[in-house]
Amino acid sequence: MERPPAGSERTTRKLTIVQSEWAGCGAPAADGTPPRPARPLRPTELGAFRYASRLEMRIVRKMGRAIGEYDLLSDGDRVMVCCSGGKDSYALLDALLLWKRSAPIRIDVFALNLDQGWPAYDVAAIAGHLRSRGVEHHMRRAGIAPIVEEKLGPDATPCSLCSRLRRGALYGLARELGATRIALGHHLDDLIETLLLNLFYSGQIKSMPPRLEAEDGHNVVIRPFAMVEEKDLIAYAAEQRYPTVRCSCPTCGLPDQKRQVVKRLLSSLEADSPGLKAQMLAALQNVRPGHLLDRRLLAALAGGARGEGRRAAAVPDAPAALAESEPLP
Repeated sequence: MERPPAGSERTTRKLTIVQSEWAGCGAPAADGTPPRPARPLRPTELGAFRYASRLEMRIVRKMGRAIGEYDLLSDGDRVMVCCSGGKDSYALLDALLLWKRSAPIRIDVFALNLDQGWPAYDVAAIAGHLRSRGVEHHMRRAGIAPIVEEKLGPDATPCSLCSRLRRGALYGLARELGATRIALGHHLDDLIETLLLNLFYSGQIKSMPPRLEAEDGHNVVIRPFAMVEEKDLIAYAAEQRYPTVRCSCPTCGLPDQKRQVVKRLLSSLEADSPGLKAQMLAALQNVRPGHLLDRRLLAALAGGARGEGRRAAAVPDAPAALAESEPLP
């Protein structure tokens, strides 16, 4: 049996997830003063619920609309909010905790932080913030960074491999912790940026769905912020004084990354045409499949139309107008 060429051996490193080691509420500033704590969620006063600001109300209401329109949550769901330390996941956790107070269904919300093993990732600051929310939270560590560094060359972008490894880890943790929903903080800007990234660089018309049922048949990923613009989340993060933490990946947010290029393009277009991002969201909700060039899609549409016509024709004495406009099941 011939040996494979040098350098082609497959690595056998296995991704392991362990309880994270953390303590304290965040690193002190350079002068030794402790960090300012985030603003607490507004308590219920005399049994009446009040939002802390109009901005907070707008974010929670847009999230509630997405939850209703895309059937993101059901009564009894246990929601795992993936808190990376960024503004979006912090805001999502707060918004869900606020929404559940007056929601028509009962849900259980808890937070999960997954340390991927990049150096200088401030887990303690994230843990301190989650404790301040009084919410169930779990701090886990996965050796994703060493695997990415081992498998990729020095000039390669790790985002795709890192994303796959992280998704697998989150799916496993969701089952371990009894979560029925995995909530991610992707917002409206992320959805339309992904649409353009796929259109420009992958030859696909595809975005991020608000609800995604995993191929494993168990996990359901939801994006409740699908209708919330990033500018609102930036303002809300400042209002709440979130202790944001970067993922510490060396390539995260580099200006030459394709996502950053698309983000700058959208910002420029939005400056010339205010409301552009909202229009693009409306376009994602108003697709005309028959006006595209995907032959498989067109064939499926044609087959569906023929099937509906056959079902209508099988009904005795079906009126012609009914057969054309409202096929019977």
